[in-house]
Amino acid sequence: MGEGGAAGRPDCVVVMGPSGVGKTTVAQALAERLGWAFAEADEFHPPANIAKMSAGVPLDDDDRAPWLVLIRDWIGQRAGEGASTVVTCSALKRRYRDVLRGAPARVRFLELAGAPALVEDRMAHRAGHYMPASLLASQFAALEPLGADEDGARVDVAASPDEIVERALAALVLTPAASAPALR
Repeated sequence: MGEGGAAGRPDCVVVMGPSGVGKTTVAQALAERLGWAFAEADEFHPPANIAKMSAGVPLDDDDRAPWLVLIRDWIGQRAGEGASTVVTCSALKRRYRDVLRGAPARVRFLELAGAPALVEDRMAHRAGHYMPASLLASQFAALEPLGADEDGARVDVAASPDEIVERALAALVLTPAASAPALR
């Protein structure tokens, strides 16, 4: 499925999960394969949120509320232009996902799931990100897995990024754009 989801609305795939599961890597690859617009939710955080996380302090619902609205509005703006999108967003709680579902698009979720030890190991080997591994436990504690009644799919991150993308495309029943590059 390219542009246009249910009832002619554009699609949005929100790649979700705790920090370190590979949201950005998978979302960028999905966007490229589908020929859809991409956004990194971290870029929507105000400086105060980044400072808080950099200091090892978890965000609370009050911190996240305006951030989620900005992401929802970006999805809506692109949908208004007729564009389908892929966006990263931790979307740890159902109520956060409910905010994103308020966009005028078919918003569905790809939950990237992995064992905390695997994710912590990956975080320990990445550079240049403000989110410290010390906040990982708080993210797993806050995580409300995707419900059976929520539009989306869950994919384990123990595989390679290419395998994760292939599984995501199959689980979400999405067809890569004809001009999309083949996976390596």
